[in-house]
Amino acid sequence: MRVLLIAASQEVRVGRKLPVWLLGLANLPLGITGAVALLITPQVLAARHVPETTIANITTFGLAGTFAFFLVAPILDVGFSRKTYAIAMSLCAAVLTFLAVLSFSAVGILGLLLFLSLLVANLNTSAIGGWFGSVLPSEYDAPLGGWFTVANFGGFGLVSILGILLVNHEPLWVAATVLAVLNFIPVIIIVSVQPPTEDRRRMIESFGRFGSDLLQLARRSAVRRLLLVLALPCASFALTNTLGGLGGDYHASEKLIAAIAGIGVTLAGIFGSLSVPMLGRRIPLLALYLAIGMIGGVSTLSLLVLPHTPAVYTFAFVVQNVWQSAAIATGNALVLAGIGKNNPLASTQFAVLTAAMCAPITYMQWIDGRAYGAGGLTRLYVTDGGLDLAACLVMALLFLFVWKVPAKRPAAETAAAAAGIA
Repeated sequence: MRVLLIAASQEVRVGRKLPVWLLGLANLPLGITGAVALLITPQVLAARHVPETTIANITTFGLAGTFAFFLVAPILDVGFSRKTYAIAMSLCAAVLTFLAVLSFSAVGILGLLLFLSLLVANLNTSAIGGWFGSVLPSEYDAPLGGWFTVANFGGFGLVSILGILLVNHEPLWVAATVLAVLNFIPVIIIVSVQPPTEDRRRMIESFGRFGSDLLQLARRSAVRRLLLVLALPCASFALTNTLGGLGGDYHASEKLIAAIAGIGVTLAGIFGSLSVPMLGRRIPLLALYLAIGMIGGVSTLSLLVLPHTPAVYTFAFVVQNVWQSAAIATGNALVLAGIGKNNPLASTQFAVLTAAMCAPITYMQWIDGRAYGAGGLTRLYVTDGGLDLAACLVMALLFLFVWKVPAKRPAAETAAAAAGIA
């Protein structure tokens, strides 16, 4: 706990002195848009008797924005400062959140609005991740990665509580307005930070450099290994997204679901996220990432033998979010280490590596939806937990017997090597 308090109180200079935890909260739009797409939308559509497979298709399409954003990420490194891009993306997230909530009855356009809202929220994450990650010392990678995840889960929990209550008891335009305004909070933080001088390039030059830079990254074995680990469902825990629409299978009331998604997810996310800076000092981050995936996979399979009660639903939702938040925080730390320091294309590289981490969350959401449709909860848990454990086992065997990564390297050194910067 002492380590966490030190990490939270540390001040770093990015123009003005701001604590690491406050810089991390600039990532709130990701949690806000995620809650609208992954919890509020499934709840609303399920209440309107939309088939689960249709709900899975809509949320999967929305989730595609969490990895497709890297295709336009090079704009973050040209023309304007990353501060300007972060402000612009937060404002776009506010507008798209407003439109998405107003479109709950328009299933045809809802998926597109969710896609765009998650896309711009991820571009905001890439802008601030490339900005902060490129100028802060390496020892801040794990704390910043943890607080980025705290903001994500905290925003998710806050909007889950407010969103469900507002959608159920207020006109949609009121709910849409309130949820949209929340995206303005990070703008206050971003405006308070004065960025260092950034190397702005002409668009054509940046895209040429981007292609060259990606080629160099692809040639590094450590980067290929990191991309493979992140792209496989080793620790995606997409089940957290599917569970949001399955409260009825456990006889859970809407009020209980709102409380779990709000308070439970928030506390689980904070606990899982802030455990990473402490554990990362003792365990190599790659090993920690795979260990989280294995333990989480076992916990998923344990749901096969537990009764379908509200208490078990609460347990499943909270525990799955603990594992997911810890996995995302660990992945964020690896990504922040991977972009290096003083990198003019930091936001682009941050986006590429983050997209790899988001990809399994998206395709596993689709796979989980199909598994549930084919065989209910039993098929869902076998599929999700089984693929998780299989991916972790494959990667563990590769690291132990093929790549032979030393087991007792310091966490920071292991993260740097995995990211291709050591």
